[in-house]
Amino acid sequence: MEARSFISGFCSNPIINNPIQNLSEASFPAAPSYSNQVSFKTLYSLSWKLDSREYKLQCRSSLQKVEAVSGDTEGLKSGDRKKNLAVFVSGGGSNFRSIHKAIVEGSVEGEIVVLVTNKPGCGGAEYARDNNIPVILFPGMKEQPDGLSANDLVTTLRRYKIDFILLAGYLKLIPVELVRAYPRSILNIHPSLLPAFGGKGYYGMKVHQAVIASGARYSGPTIHFVDEHYDTGRILAQRVVPVLANDTADELAARVLQQEHQLYVEVAEALCEERIVWREDGVPLIRNKENPSHYK
Repeated sequence: MEARSFISGFCSNPIINNPIQNLSEASFPAAPSYSNQVSFKTLYSLSWKLDSREYKLQCRSSLQKVEAVSGDTEGLKSGDRKKNLAVFVSGGGSNFRSIHKAIVEGSVEGEIVVLVTNKPGCGGAEYARDNNIPVILFPGMKEQPDGLSANDLVTTLRRYKIDFILLAGYLKLIPVELVRAYPRSILNIHPSLLPAFGGKGYYGMKVHQAVIASGARYSGPTIHFVDEHYDTGRILAQRVVPVLANDTADELAARVLQQEHQLYVEVAEALCEERIVWREDGVPLIRNKENPSHYK
């Protein structure tokens, strides 16, 4: 069984004081051209065996097809360029802060080059400004005329040379234009074990209330790739926490959030190190860092 490793380019980013008002070509380098596919020499041709814990693979050299979404593929050869990340938030942004802290400490080999929000006064946006991360408003509404359209958002992220998008408590549906522009490049974190308790209307404390009311014995965060619907994209990683007999929604939420912070940092680390591969049936897997022939 074959798997495809997903890669995209690395590029440096401009820092713009007011990205919403500075969208001219003079403010950015010229956008690169993109190809749908490139040939890439990979070390792995997969042969799957079921272990008591995980899948294994056997290694040999083969020529694979690798999708190139954006950026400078030449930079991948040396491995000396960090991934450019965009983070989307609507609230306090605690997962955003955890990932940023891990980047500052050096455990995640990426850089958050822009924050996107639908609430410019939220805690996540304030944290971004305090750390010199440009803030973009999306979507545009009557009360927020400076917000970008979907097409303008795609154009802006391209100019920032964004490799991956991380949703961290962003409560708006991602537009189809963005999903198509960044295939297999947008991740979201949800506070339940999807596919249970997901979809439109399941967010924040509503999720934890529904879990407790259902009598479920376990919950936990899920990180999944984003498609054109709420919470239906391919699941990448999960972490399980118990639901205690006398739990309140606040208590369960705190327990899940603690695991969210750890799990999202681990996934961001794997993403930036190109350790996420796709099984031929479309299931994404994370290659173990210490033993690349095993998966988490």
